[in-house]
Amino acid sequence: MANPTYAAIDVGTTKVCTVVGEVTPAQELRILGVGIGPSAGLAKGMVDNIQAAIEAIASSVERAERASGTRILSAHVGIAGPHVSSMNSRGIVAIADPRNAIIDGDVQRALESARIVNVPTNREVIHVVPRYYVVDGQDDVVDPVGMFGSRLDVETHVVTASTSAMNNLVQCVEGAGVRVDGLILEPLASAEAVVEVEELEQGAVLCDIGGGTTDIAVFDRGAVVHTAVLPIGGLHMTRDLVVALRVPQPSAELVKREHGHTIPSMVDEDDEVDVDAFGAEGHRTVPRRLMAEVLQARSEELFELVLAEVRRAVQPEVLSAGVILTGGASSLEGIDLLSEDVLQLPARVGRPRHLAGLSDILHDPAYATSVGLLRWALKEREIMFRSSPRPVAPIGGLLRKVAHLMRVVLPQ
Repeated sequence: MANPTYAAIDVGTTKVCTVVGEVTPAQELRILGVGIGPSAGLAKGMVDNIQAAIEAIASSVERAERASGTRILSAHVGIAGPHVSSMNSRGIVAIADPRNAIIDGDVQRALESARIVNVPTNREVIHVVPRYYVVDGQDDVVDPVGMFGSRLDVETHVVTASTSAMNNLVQCVEGAGVRVDGLILEPLASAEAVVEVEELEQGAVLCDIGGGTTDIAVFDRGAVVHTAVLPIGGLHMTRDLVVALRVPQPSAELVKREHGHTIPSMVDEDDEVDVDAFGAEGHRTVPRRLMAEVLQARSEELFELVLAEVRRAVQPEVLSAGVILTGGASSLEGIDLLSEDVLQLPARVGRPRHLAGLSDILHDPAYATSVGLLRWALKEREIMFRSSPRPVAPIGGLLRKVAHLMRVVLPQ
């Protein structure tokens, strides 16, 4: 019997990446195919042109299908954008018979009670992530199933998103012929791919610097305590270079990738770079240190905003594992050193690991979200098929499956 295959689609501002994978008998994630194409119809992580986005997604999906030799019928999709917000919520339930051990059904009821938060009508809950449980006053219980008690509390992290933004994204993916299994917040997905368990336990910040947005997830004692999406990313660095150097955007992007640095003092004063430019000559020579000064200014501004988000959740001093940078812009030289200087925390660049198959291209920070979405899909499958009196529904999945069913059954 063939191993079941899974697909994930990262619809970003600069690229669309579709990944197909399977779990081997040795429980290793094997990549079967990857489809990467330029993005269109998105700005700051949100759809602003439905038709252009559908075509970009369809192109990426088609490439992944050709590479893997499989048909992609459904996939998990990443969601980000400034419309995403989060809060922490507590759910409380009474155990019907304290003489019986707590079962999965009790845990599910507690999670559902935590989901009942004051959300405006134009927003929807997409995740209820359990942080820890409390059984009869006993704090920090990791898994209460099998324990005895009369009251079960759960501290959760609740993520909400704009209903219209979610529907636009779902419409684009389904317009490309792929059913959406679930929408996953991108920083949570990226953390699945690049953050180690020890780092989660000791406290860490996942900072995914994409093209149009920077996604943040703060972890403390193994659990997520804060998530946020900032409307700043690598494209803003590129546009700064366009203005400073007076060059076309493709030229600025190329020179940023090949010669960019975020610490001017580490660049030789005499270093110069030839770039295609506006004007009669069509090209010019620019000092590499000037580029570094431009990139440093934007990067410092970004990390100041990241620090402000971290402080909304915890004191940065408790995050012993520091910052894990990922996303395409984290490949800039010196950006880890600059983040250490601004955030006063250890920093490293995170790359997806523990992959087999066609995975060479995915060992790049730009594909952390894509790999993480695939890992999240596998995690949800484990939860769904766990043998228990009442399996726990995938986080945020129950309402989404109902919504999808309504879209299929009801006429448009």
